[in-house]
Amino acid sequence: MYLVINCFGLLVFLLIGFIFSKNKKQINWRSIGIMLFINLVLAWFFTSFEAGRIAVQAAANGFNWLVEVSYKGIVFALPNWVTPAFGGTAQSMNFVTSALLPVLLIVPLFDILTYVGILPWIIKWIGRAMSFVTGQPRFESFFAIEMMFLGNTEVLAISGRQLRQMRAERNVTLAMMSMSCVTASILGAYTQMVPGQFVLTAVPINVINALIVTNLLNPIKVTAEEDTIASVESIDSGKPKKEPFFSFLGDSILGAGRLILIITANVIAFVALAALADKILGLIWHPLSLESILGCIMFPFAWLLGFPVHEAWTLSQDMGLKLVTNEFVVMGRVAGHVINGYSSHLRAVLTVFLTSFANFGTTGMIIGAFKGLVDKQKNDLIAKNVGYMLLSGILVSLLSAGLVGLFVW
Repeated sequence: MYLVINCFGLLVFLLIGFIFSKNKKQINWRSIGIMLFINLVLAWFFTSFEAGRIAVQAAANGFNWLVEVSYKGIVFALPNWVTPAFGGTAQSMNFVTSALLPVLLIVPLFDILTYVGILPWIIKWIGRAMSFVTGQPRFESFFAIEMMFLGNTEVLAISGRQLRQMRAERNVTLAMMSMSCVTASILGAYTQMVPGQFVLTAVPINVINALIVTNLLNPIKVTAEEDTIASVESIDSGKPKKEPFFSFLGDSILGAGRLILIITANVIAFVALAALADKILGLIWHPLSLESILGCIMFPFAWLLGFPVHEAWTLSQDMGLKLVTNEFVVMGRVAGHVINGYSSHLRAVLTVFLTSFANFGTTGMIIGAFKGLVDKQKNDLIAKNVGYMLLSGILVSLLSAGLVGLFVW
């Protein structure tokens, strides 16, 4: 019976995406059908075969190595911000050090790859292959792969030239997709608290689901003329001309530093505003909070993932807490014997739902990133779609949890 409810729940989540679609006539149902089939195969493969999990872990390790290299520069300037494992003296790393300062290496590196023509070539061919399979534009397809491990701020930062070239509506699509990514550098931390098998399974499935959900909520017809990859060349007297390399590199590093400051300010403000809302709600009634309200709202969706009422209630409370705070808070609460005491289905579904950056604080990070990358018109449109960004992140997490849940009982 609960398997039937789980299947029905997946249809309900897709229906919600359709109901809130900005342009129902533009939805590419053939593409959505293909991507759903791909995700069903992936969910089965990653939950049933060790080879799939090894492949995802290998890719994560590669991105994690890049982040670790970035800590070398941070240690040189700020040794007391980095833990001894990476050469520093700090007992633990704060959010800015672990999630934002690596941008100072990652952005210039990817800009260099763009300057010499390697990254546009990679985007062209991988994007073309993904586009052929999924029916989505080339850059959106490649962006989905990038965000699988790089994290939302990093992947947006290295895509700045493309974002400035694209229509504002396509920028909204990328903002919505960014709610569902993770950072390779913290996958290891996830696997220390919750079952690593389901963490690594969630990562690639979230990628395809992000394309599905944005296709439903914000379908856009991209012409062949628009489906291009940005380059660093400018036109001077009718001939393409590149900016001198070190001038280009300096601008890239300064842009990355400015972006870090903008993101930090937005995250602090958004988290503080959420805390203020909790305080105000507590004055009305002490147990009342954003987490408790969202926990109640999420209950029917948790039940639709195939649970008896008592397990659905447990899951919904963790969902609400995750959306208001972040995945680490919930993982820390259920780590060890708590999650091991859950049923196999609840353990898998909860872990997959938690494995993304979909929460209120992430909206501040994304808005901050776009403020440092694109013009005011595009910023304003993204700011008007914060509700869609949250809805996108929640639907992706629900779909991923539901798909994996089909194969784990």
